[in-house]
Amino acid sequence: MLFVDGVGIGKKDYEYNPFFKYGFNTFEKLFGEIPHLEKQRIEKNGMFLFPCDTRLGVEGLPQSGTGQVSIFCGVNAAKFVGKHFGPFPYSTTIPIIAEQNIFKYYKDLNLKAYFANAYPKSFFDYIDSGKSRLNVTALCCKFANIKLNTSDDIENGNAITAEITNERWNKKLNSKLKILKPETAARRLLKIAANNDFTLHEFYLTDHLGHGRIKDEFDNIYKNLDLFLFTILNEMDKEKLTLVLCSDHGNLEDLSVKTHTMNPAITITAGKNADKLAENIKDLTDIKQSIIKFYT
Repeated sequence: MLFVDGVGIGKKDYEYNPFFKYGFNTFEKLFGEIPHLEKQRIEKNGMFLFPCDTRLGVEGLPQSGTGQVSIFCGVNAAKFVGKHFGPFPYSTTIPIIAEQNIFKYYKDLNLKAYFANAYPKSFFDYIDSGKSRLNVTALCCKFANIKLNTSDDIENGNAITAEITNERWNKKLNSKLKILKPETAARRLLKIAANNDFTLHEFYLTDHLGHGRIKDEFDNIYKNLDLFLFTILNEMDKEKLTLVLCSDHGNLEDLSVKTHTMNPAITITAGKNADKLAENIKDLTDIKQSIIKFYT
């Protein structure tokens, strides 16, 4: 499972939709075209690209906290809370995360669940200081006793950073990690996934780009993500593995605003039972339930 934060299906707009403005090989070469609001569903070579409702019947702009709880716990968190909320989970959804997250579901069945992201030393220092404000995925791992990987796991080939290549860790955190090509990181993730029943990787920089942050890094991050996704979809063993790529809300697809959007989130399924997943997933709450239905 690939969770890519803040990516929706937007207008066919060559000025403000970066997928049209700059192109995106993952869409153009593997699906034959770029999705947009007038063409939200594309099927090609057993791969399915389609929209996922993020509004969940609740007024206001969809947000990360409630959106991610809905994805990873299969619960309409926005309706439960009474509003969209983020970026961190709303306090009353913490018990839901503790009991209903997808990692815990796999662990309770004695199946192998793995979070492929690694965290820097500063994150563990934050935890050790007694602070406990974590995002949804980290909380899921905490409650399910899923290991949080370190830089050692990156060096040993058992994890990748959220930014894929290690460049930002070296530049921003003074790490001294080997730089990975996006294609190499993708192949590493495929290898990890082959050894587990459920594997998750989270990529959040798309949401930062959509909010107008780190503008000087836009080109590099955008190209790296494209190469990473293209390699995964192009090289994965579709007889043995299944990919679910999902997002929590729209953002990156409309750079005319620095807020989230009301657009549907982009979703991609490929591999075994990909067609059934595409048929079953209509909104964020369907993602966990559909995975459980067809893969446990």
